[in-house]
Amino acid sequence: MAPSVARLLKALIMSFLLCLSLLFFSGDRAAIKRIAYEFVEDKAKEGVIYVEVRYSPHLLANAKVHPIPWNQKGGELTPDDVVQLVNEGLREGERAFKIKARSILCCMRHMPKWSMDVVELCKKYRNKGVVAIDLAGDESLNCEAYPEHRKAYEEAVRCGIHRTVHAGEAGPASVVREAVEVLKAERIGHGYRTLDDKALYKKLLAQKMHFEVCPISSKLTGAWNLEFTEHPIITFMKDKANYSLNTDDPLILNSTLNDDYRTAHTHMGFTEEEFKRLNICSAESCFLPDKEKRELLNTLHAAYGLIQTTAF
Repeated sequence: MAPSVARLLKALIMSFLLCLSLLFFSGDRAAIKRIAYEFVEDKAKEGVIYVEVRYSPHLLANAKVHPIPWNQKGGELTPDDVVQLVNEGLREGERAFKIKARSILCCMRHMPKWSMDVVELCKKYRNKGVVAIDLAGDESLNCEAYPEHRKAYEEAVRCGIHRTVHAGEAGPASVVREAVEVLKAERIGHGYRTLDDKALYKKLLAQKMHFEVCPISSKLTGAWNLEFTEHPIITFMKDKANYSLNTDDPLILNSTLNDDYRTAHTHMGFTEEEFKRLNICSAESCFLPDKEKRELLNTLHAAYGLIQTTAF
């Protein structure tokens, strides 16, 4: 019998692009706030107790952004306004559904001119719901050709902004190496192709680098073309890597986090003990302040009947 997902009290690190849900409502203040609120409601129904959701504020704006995305007409909604609206929606969702939600702001690889704006927004809202910066998009667009991304991440390091990078999903292991060595990423979004570079994988295992994995997304997007039974996530599991199980683009791909858990159990041999372990890894690698992280870990340890540890 599959383990009860609700009973597992998932503390997940989402690799979910909220912008793909919101892009249909770009420029609509009420819709952006409402969808952020309903996102928290959906996660609460899935048994999540903490979530980090990521999106690109520039992709949802129609003012003070160039070019204006989605062929919109110019308006009055700036990237700063978008962050405020999403923060408000997440906070209202937290109060209503009794879970914790934070956000990560995405730089987009194909729009390097936005990256410094993104890190400035991370700095401005770091104590108001935003916990990290991310880099997403076409992995062939590297930082050698687009140094704006590197500069934004250097500023993030200087200011103590947490950092994650989408890398090694469809691109080669060299993109993961760049994320870690150049951008100083603390977590890797997906990271499956890391396994193609054995020395790099061994190094990241030893460093306990956190991988944000999304099995269903990787299959449906074509990032992984083989069967689930041959997915790199199985290697992460066997090697006791530091990783979390997430959903990605649920609106577009018509999947939920519960589907990813069922897939891991049915096709990859995941046990309830492994689900517990990876959820503890999620909490240990989350971008909450230390006090809130300890509280999250205490909640999970109590629910799982585990001996508590303060190491993270």
